[in-house]
Amino acid sequence: MTSTSNFNVYSINMMRFLLLVSLVIASYSLTVSLAFESEVGRKINIEVQICFEGFFIDEIPFSDGTADREDEDVEPLQDETQFTYLEGTGKGPRNWGKINPHWEACGKGQMQSPIDVLDRRVEVFPNLGKLRRDYQAAPAAVKNRGHDITVIWKGDAGKITINDTDYQLQQCHWHSPSEHTFNGSRHDLELHLVHYSSQGGIAVVAIVYKFGRPDRFLSKLLHHVNHVDHREREIGIVNPGDIKFGSRKYFRYIGSLTVPPCTEGVVWTIVMKVRTVSREQVKALRDAVHDGYEANARPTQLSTGIPMYVYTPRRNGDST
Repeated sequence: MTSTSNFNVYSINMMRFLLLVSLVIASYSLTVSLAFESEVGRKINIEVQICFEGFFIDEIPFSDGTADREDEDVEPLQDETQFTYLEGTGKGPRNWGKINPHWEACGKGQMQSPIDVLDRRVEVFPNLGKLRRDYQAAPAAVKNRGHDITVIWKGDAGKITINDTDYQLQQCHWHSPSEHTFNGSRHDLELHLVHYSSQGGIAVVAIVYKFGRPDRFLSKLLHHVNHVDHREREIGIVNPGDIKFGSRKYFRYIGSLTVPPCTEGVVWTIVMKVRTVSREQVKALRDAVHDGYEANARPTQLSTGIPMYVYTPRRNGDST
């Protein structure tokens, strides 16, 4: 009886010890600060910050885009017939998370994209560093995915590097009007350059456009856009280096894919400079997609608690 009692006491103490250790680890990994103010004319500010070991830069966490992905679809949807951008159809953005169990993040995710970039919420963080991009010409194809027009690189088109992680460029596509907004203002077009790391992380570079002079990169592709269908159409060598950023300044946050399955943990880089595109070019992109997808911008998502940073060079002189 004494031996059994001692064993039970030992087991209980061991369980308590393991629980204490787990609580210490949890408190190290998850910091939750809640600041509540009175109801009248004041707001409730809730900030949740999850820090994963290995993704710190001067105490600012940035995901490598691989968190919580073991059993999750990460690729953007290829068949557009399952969803639309039109509310009232039962397949619009408000219902994306209900259409397919693998799309649950579209409705319940806490880090969804696109968002409204607000000046009052952006923190200047010079230590982000210049966006390192090393693009090169490679064979490519163009495809009408129904909900957008996509250029797919079939060879090594180069990479960008974020937090010492390389992300290989895979494809680019367009959304009209822009998906991200700036202090509530929406632009006429948004280009997404989609990159993947060898660990499965996703990094997207977004460039926004307003109506004006034609975009040179899009001008080179316009003939193919006008004749594209749902099959991949080989278009020869395409150099992503021809896509001009126009500025070294950018915004950075962690969000999601903007189409189902709305995978989270995506590293977003939004070039600050607004470039120009002609009305004819945007019309060509809209005419090429399937009916009902001409306006293919997901509404902005709740961004409360999502840190947003901006990088500006320490020295004057932006580069294109």
